[in-house]
Amino acid sequence: MRMRPSTRRACLAAAATGALALSAACGSDNAVRGNNPIPVPDDLACFEGTLDGSGSSAQENAMTTWIAGYQTACQDSLVFYDAIGSGGGRSQFLDSAVAFAGTDAALDPKEQEEAVARCDSSSAVNIPAYVVPIAVVFNLEGVDELNLSPDTIAGIFKGDITKWNAPEIAEYNPDADLPDTAITPVSRSDESGTTENFTEYLHSAAGDVWTYEPGGQWPLPPAEAAQGNSGIAEAVAGGNGTIGYVEASHVGHMSAARVGVGDEFVELSPESAAKVVAEAPRREGAGRYDYALELDYGTTESGVYPIVLVSYQVACLDYEDPDQGERVRDFLAYVISPEGQQAASDETGSAPLPEEIRTDLQATLDAINTGAGESTS
Repeated sequence: MRMRPSTRRACLAAAATGALALSAACGSDNAVRGNNPIPVPDDLACFEGTLDGSGSSAQENAMTTWIAGYQTACQDSLVFYDAIGSGGGRSQFLDSAVAFAGTDAALDPKEQEEAVARCDSSSAVNIPAYVVPIAVVFNLEGVDELNLSPDTIAGIFKGDITKWNAPEIAEYNPDADLPDTAITPVSRSDESGTTENFTEYLHSAAGDVWTYEPGGQWPLPPAEAAQGNSGIAEAVAGGNGTIGYVEASHVGHMSAARVGVGDEFVELSPESAAKVVAEAPRREGAGRYDYALELDYGTTESGVYPIVLVSYQVACLDYEDPDQGERVRDFLAYVISPEGQQAASDETGSAPLPEEIRTDLQATLDAINTGAGESTS
């Protein structure tokens, strides 16, 4: 049964991406991408009431798609998501300000201990929901393609490589007409899971050059800083000689570098990103229902794009308000469903979750509000 959402806020969120129409609130009867309805499962569970989440800006475009599909199918369901960044989302979740959080870095063990009180003495769980490459985007007049090795990427963002015709860049781009233009690296001003994943990559793949520990805050004084993935995209697109790192759906018309992996340079794609995730083990010591993953950012396997963001939904296994748990369970079941994953992939270029992982995640969602939420404290 297709029904209309009744929130202008969701309509504005969709309109802001320029890619979706949240139709019922905006003047038609279906949530559409272009002329195509956003797919939803035939057995979609619809809750009644309001659900609030916040967090990852990398998820923003995917979340707009998920909300559009879900609210169009479920007339009495309102879902709000504030893309304030992963750190802000985790903080709001731990403070019980939102029912779920989107984050590009899983809750760490300390945060999971803090979540016990918030989660009615149960565990908080990390649910991978959005797998997408992090693009190294650049804007350089006269140059549309670049090969960049891990050490070169690290040297650029560390500030050691300052000109686009530097020998470290020219070595792998012999056919490019590289200008004597200053490089302006753009980094995040806010705490960010995208930054944490990007610095994890730099630390793993170029540790001799990148001497900083991975983290969500940019670790050195920035040449230029911007808030959110959209902020970095705007800053890079608006300059010349600029370079930054963004979740792939924010690339737009910018150029993205091919990244050195072993003896080759790999272009980002959903398929090349999915390869690194498919082999990732769960984090050591994870609880039965927790799916924080350990990624091999330093891989040298052929055809693998190593700068990958796995963005999670964070939820409680038990909620003090059972209705809130039901709303989280029902909405996130759509997010990880084959239809929800395909809808996000069509919109953002993300890699749909492998079926074997998706089945395990559904078991986690089914455990919400069942009393199965073991405490990590």
